Amino acid sequence: MTLSSNLAYAQPTAPIRTPRMAEYEVIARITQRLVAADQRRKEDLSGFLEAVFSNEKLWSTLAADVAGPGNGLPDLLRARLFYLYRFTAEHSRKIRQNSADAGVLIEINKAVLRGLRGEGAAT
Repeated sequence: MTLSSNLAYAQPTAPIRTPRMAEYEVIARITQRLVAADQRRKEDLSGFLEAVFSNEKLWSTLAADVAGPGNGLPDLLRARLFYLYRFTAEHSRKIRQNSADAGVLIEINKAVLRGLRGEGAAT
């Protein structure tokens, strides 16, 4: 067996990413950013607001996806995810008006992450 044939049959160094894994990674990264920015809110308000905006943009993207005709998720789950987008958008507006905090947005994202891991419904 030559070196090139050994490489051809070698295990890949990184696992193949599924769309679900990719979604998880994006949501986890934005959630981590939001958590860190929330902890530094008083020292870095603009960074906090950028993190809130990134989270809102994530949910806007998810809403557009679940509203599309080609989305294969069950109708009830699609409706719940779209509702979470609307809630997130409204709550983000309240945060920008300094009349709410980010705790509930963080909890929503964590619930979705649990659902993507198969640890229960993300409702």
